[in-house]
Amino acid sequence: MTFIRGWLGFGAAAFALLGGSANAAFAQSGDPENLLPTAKVAPQKKPRDESFDAAFPKMVSDPMVQGDLKAVSAPLVQEWTVTQAQVLAYVIEGIGAEGLDPKDYDLQALQTAINSGPSAELDQIASRSFVWLVEDLRDGRTPMDARRQWFVVDPDRDRFRAADLMTQALADGSVAATLEQLHPTHPDYARLREELAQTKDPARRKLIRANMDRWRWLARDLGTQYLITNVPEYQLRLTVNDRIISTYRTIVGKPGRTATPQLAEKVEGVIFNPTWTVPQSIVKGEGLGAKVLANPAWAKTQGYKAVKGENGWVGVVQQPGPTNSLGRMKLDMPNPHAIFLHDTPARNLFNQDNRALSHGCIRTERALELAITMAILGKGATKDETIEIANSGEYTRVPIQREMPVYITYFTMATDIDGELATFKDIYDRDAPVLASLDKPRVANRASQSSEEVVAIEDDLQT
Repeated sequence: MTFIRGWLGFGAAAFALLGGSANAAFAQSGDPENLLPTAKVAPQKKPRDESFDAAFPKMVSDPMVQGDLKAVSAPLVQEWTVTQAQVLAYVIEGIGAEGLDPKDYDLQALQTAINSGPSAELDQIASRSFVWLVEDLRDGRTPMDARRQWFVVDPDRDRFRAADLMTQALADGSVAATLEQLHPTHPDYARLREELAQTKDPARRKLIRANMDRWRWLARDLGTQYLITNVPEYQLRLTVNDRIISTYRTIVGKPGRTATPQLAEKVEGVIFNPTWTVPQSIVKGEGLGAKVLANPAWAKTQGYKAVKGENGWVGVVQQPGPTNSLGRMKLDMPNPHAIFLHDTPARNLFNQDNRALSHGCIRTERALELAITMAILGKGATKDETIEIANSGEYTRVPIQREMPVYITYFTMATDIDGELATFKDIYDRDAPVLASLDKPRVANRASQSSEEVVAIEDDLQT
């Protein structure tokens, strides 16, 4: 995999980040050069001194957005010509290339209606088949009850309304093109589609189809710049314009109640030198509160401060420092699951193959590098300001002013960081219900959001 050295054209500015003795404090393995990814220089299409806004453009609206989302949608049954219906039939016949099944879209009934000529029945069947195709291409075929711990709210259902797309397609004769444009834009989707075309093994084909569908569960277009982590791969990527800028190994939640859920959130700030409010399951359940109160000297070495409240309640907060369980930074991405990305003092754990070790949050390798990058990309602080903040040792929140989504995903087949299509261990056993759903009839009127319990993960702690 070729990375863009110096943050996509910021070569000199990025490497200036490493200059000076103050930056030595950032190194997590003793070498300041580790702060930025070592990578080959990629060909630059623009001058290296391009502006920040040119290199990292703001996210823009998709051209397919259907006008005013509050407007009344078009009717679900519309008038079709025989020619338009024939095009729809051709699309359905070839839909297997997208990992879907032609029999789900009433192909035989549609062909019979086509042979009978224009009629109300043709309008009804063609409209229904078109809507079903839109739903599955836009939202995914997998019903919500087969998506374990899937809490992403996909905006595409509102942005690309089936009836409005039908009106557009019939008005300008673009039935096939309209449906084609619903495919996920991420390069991995196309890679999986190519693999499906080349694969004969039934089990592998099924796994490919399941992971193609997972891409449909997300927004069609993830944006121009974002963080995306594939939980079973134990990797985080910083991506700009579909190019991977940096990758970071991760530690994710242990299987069970602390498994990391799948989310789509936004980074709202970078917290340098965070504090850690210790959960009561540790303060009380594991006796930490009593130990801190009884051993103030030990507590000071660990950075713990205790507060006593009414009825014997004890709270413990770990102050910023080398022993803090959140390390030197965390990304502030508010969500009801209390999941975030953060550093850890136990950096040796990144060398393990099995890194499903946390209480749900995602620990990130070279976390200070990531924090500095996010602060600069988010335009929350300048390079010099970020260095000073990180070195201060004081709790500081740097707001993110630019759009920076974070996608926490779960793909068991995907392109790895070396650019090869790979399979990953299904550490949370989430494949089985998705694979099983492929053998069942298509579910109509599917829910758009998960009904699973939202488990607020307690602030993570060092293993």
